Amino acid sequence: MRQNREYQICKDIAQYLRLQYPAVLFHFDLAGLNLSRAQAGMMKAIQSHRGFPDLFIAEPRLGYNGLFIEVKAEGTRLYKKNFEAATPHIAEQSEFMDALRIKGYKCEFGVGWDECHKIIDQYLKL
Repeated sequence: MRQNREYQICKDIAQYLRLQYPAVLFHFDLAGLNLSRAQAGMMKAIQSHRGFPDLFIAEPRLGYNGLFIEVKAEGTRLYKKNFEAATPHIAEQSEFMDALRIKGYKCEFGVGWDECHKIIDQYLKL
């Protein structure tokens, strides 16, 4: 079975948050998991829109209502040289994140553990 690197990063983030920020509430979307066809259909039926970010940290900071992170595996290219989204899926995620920003949330793409870790610490330590 192929390793799901994005899942491993999410697992590492969850462990880090539990240890370093035990009072912080967080939630991961299940989209990064390898769901069966039936499970994927069930998840689709209860979601408002496609493109919802992977992680939500329910902690108001710096004038934001909370933090959303779209977790990507190391080496994921988000944008082409002309600044267009690298894939239609990333474009869809970016548009959804723009809608969340309008509602007062901080939203970031986090490519790899190091970048996700940095985003979390910058948000929670201030």
